[in-house]
Amino acid sequence: MTDYNELLDRLKSGEIESITVEKEDFLNFRTVLIARQDFKHFRGEAFHHGKTVYKYTQEPSK
Repeated sequence: MTDYNELLDRLKSGEIESITVEKEDFLNFRTVLIARQDFKHFRGEAFHHGKTVYKYTQEPSK
């Protein structure tokens, strides 16, 4: 199983630029993401066939 918290920490630290989440993994990823205190700093952009790419932003979403 993928350690989404580790991936999100690496994204936040700048070690990686983005995380690509496939449609079949989205609900598991989202559960981990919204449990984090800093979840509003992660911005997801949806693409065709259910693929979502997440990036970290310095300013939280409103």
